[in-house]
Amino acid sequence: MSHQEQQPEEQQEQREDQRAQRLAKLLRLRARGKDPFRIERYERTHTAAQVTDPNASHWSLPEEQRTALRFSIAGRLTAHRSKGKVTFADVRDETGRVQIYVRRDELGDEAFEAFNDLDLSDIIGVQGFPFTTRTGEPSIHVTEYTLLAKALRPVPFGKMDDTGHVYSALTDVETRYRHRYLDLLSNPRSREILVKRSQIVSAMRRFLDSRGFLEVETPVLQLVAGGAAARPFLTHHNALDYDFKLRISLELFLKRLIVGGMEKVYEIGRVFRNEGIDTRHNPEFTLMELYQAYANLEDIMDLVEEMYVAICTEVNGAPRFSYRQKDGTEILVDLAARPWRRLSLLEGIQQYAGIPPQELQTLEHAIAACRRIDVPFDLSKENTLGGLIEKLHETYTQPHLIQPTFITDFPLETSPLAKKRPDNPGLTRRFEVYAATQELGNAFSEINDPLDQRERFEAQMRQRAAGDEEAHPMDEEFLMALEYGMPPTGGLGVGIDRLAIVLTGAESIRDVILFPLMRPEGARGG
Repeated sequence: MSHQEQQPEEQQEQREDQRAQRLAKLLRLRARGKDPFRIERYERTHTAAQVTDPNASHWSLPEEQRTALRFSIAGRLTAHRSKGKVTFADVRDETGRVQIYVRRDELGDEAFEAFNDLDLSDIIGVQGFPFTTRTGEPSIHVTEYTLLAKALRPVPFGKMDDTGHVYSALTDVETRYRHRYLDLLSNPRSREILVKRSQIVSAMRRFLDSRGFLEVETPVLQLVAGGAAARPFLTHHNALDYDFKLRISLELFLKRLIVGGMEKVYEIGRVFRNEGIDTRHNPEFTLMELYQAYANLEDIMDLVEEMYVAICTEVNGAPRFSYRQKDGTEILVDLAARPWRRLSLLEGIQQYAGIPPQELQTLEHAIAACRRIDVPFDLSKENTLGGLIEKLHETYTQPHLIQPTFITDFPLETSPLAKKRPDNPGLTRRFEVYAATQELGNAFSEINDPLDQRERFEAQMRQRAAGDEEAHPMDEEFLMALEYGMPPTGGLGVGIDRLAIVLTGAESIRDVILFPLMRPEGARGG
């Protein structure tokens, strides 16, 4: 066995040895009646950021007045430097790091030795007063401390270089995703991305609330999982002795609310699609869908422009963000340059693939055009004209959509819930919005004609019978709701995780999900 093969085993042995030593310390503390886990609460007066803030009021006081202050902070011990009768250490909380200073002659021998016996990652509370060291670093002069929790395993804290940049000590990608709590502790960039993701959701909710939309909740367990082209997960309800599906979309129940007279509704919720995992897809993800009665596709375009500008400004400080291309160059994406570009799907294919619309009127002509320019396609998947057109769009047009763009006029076959264009019934009143080459929303002028909707569902059922497992199912209950009358309605769906990828500059959807789906540890995949 090579040295490289032995190394993980040696690392595991070292980790277990560290745990054993820390556990022994905990047991000795308990034997002396000093069990840290009995402590339920610790009152803090300041965070690390408040202590170190150069503009804080305590730094304007004379030094002799600062010694009378009593600050209380708490956090993890992340560094420890003992110099004879004094010890410097770092305590990190949610807001940052602050240095603390401990003296033997002030704490007493026993307390000082006990402090030096603490391990990195232990959680402590300290009291003291603010002061600056000879090098000018803002610190806390400790008068007393309390061990609040013993860490039995060391956290791989990040290392700071001379410029102040922190490099994560946790570099294994799978470990970062599987043990996200360690990633958050060791990698400031991960924490920044995930905090921004939550801020995006909050900003979106505030925007929609301010526009009079009502936030609602609809069922996760459904008899018919519709609203998207995807395979659902199945589950069994024991009491009812019936199989249900986890929802793949929020759409059809929200439209029932429009029928019920709720004219502006939205939901932010988890949906589940039984599909593969890659940098842009996770089987469990967060979707926002909204529906507005008496609104059309252009109204939703205006709403999208205003909403994305508001969200980006709140989260990033300006309605702009940087997009890094594959060659490493960065382009500034400007959401404030309104109105955004409008480009029909077929015009985009002509511009970027060189295939004119007249060559995309039948499946046979489209296949011939694709073969002429050597487009890779799989007829077992792209076996309809609409599917092939969308494949051309994804391959040729989408990579050029860096500045915000509305792609309009999608094929009827791939848009079973969107109104037909009155002047061209083979196309629909649908758009997808793109920025930084990513699709960031899908919107319709919604079908409210129950007869048209039934015909669409029947066409989807024929595709399903032909082997398309993702074709839309028949939903008789939804059709019944439409027969009671639904007003003209505009709808929008936004993948929150995809939006977060773009606005934070993350590289993968798993970077913006706190706990992405992972294969069980030790399991082998086929």
